[in-house]
Amino acid sequence: MQGTPTHHMFDVPDTRISYFEWGDPAAPIILLAHATGFHARIWDKTIAALPEGFRIIAIELRGHGRSEYEKPLESWRMIAGDIRELIQRLDLTDIVGVGHSMGGHCMTQTAFDLPDVFKRLVLVDPVLSRPDIYAQNRYAELNGPEEHPIVSRRNRWTSWQEMFDAFKDRHPYSLWRPNVLKDYCRYGVRPRSDGEGFELACPPIVEASVYFNQRHTNIYSLIEQIETPVTVLRAERRTEEEWKVTNFTKSPTWEELAAQFKQGRDIYLPSFTHFIPMQDPELVARFIASDEAQLEPLEGGLRDENDLEDSPPTAREQ
Repeated sequence: MQGTPTHHMFDVPDTRISYFEWGDPAAPIILLAHATGFHARIWDKTIAALPEGFRIIAIELRGHGRSEYEKPLESWRMIAGDIRELIQRLDLTDIVGVGHSMGGHCMTQTAFDLPDVFKRLVLVDPVLSRPDIYAQNRYAELNGPEEHPIVSRRNRWTSWQEMFDAFKDRHPYSLWRPNVLKDYCRYGVRPRSDGEGFELACPPIVEASVYFNQRHTNIYSLIEQIETPVTVLRAERRTEEEWKVTNFTKSPTWEELAAQFKQGRDIYLPSFTHFIPMQDPELVARFIASDEAQLEPLEGGLRDENDLEDSPPTAREQ
């Protein structure tokens, strides 16, 4: 899928939400929801790998990208509500819903809220953790998201190129495709209101509030009622110790997640970090485009960018 998307905005009671659209308006629909701190254009290379014949819509979650909202988010339900509002505004049906990380969690909530509009879900390393994790209050010592460490992340840049140069050799960004990292940086900053350079399109306080409110997001009582077929792509699993701390590279997904859905399929990808779409957008596109997508196991890790068709990464259906 090639071409420049069209950009749209719509109003909700307390803010404005942004989304981008590619393809034929009459074609089958793919709806994409990105991860915390990202934006809709992070999907560009995944979309480019999709075959023709789809209408593709990528929402920007509130407080991210060009969607407006600079206050701390009160709950993840607010984000799921914006996805639901987009679907209803555009009268979308028979949707392939795709979500990465927190976007996967919120897409799942939306599938429960609107059970008749989804054809299937593809959840890419969603933040749907072991049930016991939700009983832990990892941020009990914090009085609010304003005290979360992510608030102090660098928020001022002279250009997106400066951001790219700062990130390209830093783990885990160094594992990303360089062209995906460029998209992340190019569309991940906006001009500052004072005219002095650029700032993050997702304000650090918004990102911090997402992490701070994660403890309130146990939706397993909803998941067991969802009839929609679901494919779960999981990255390298965490050790027991790694479940106790914030870890942005290992998988936040419960290994038994797929089994909680009435029609769930688990695909384990141990060669990948949490950032599967950034490391191999073609792989993710295959699962989005076909509900029968399969991968033959092959040792050797990630595919080389110049040899994408011949060297698939290790994958195992469980």
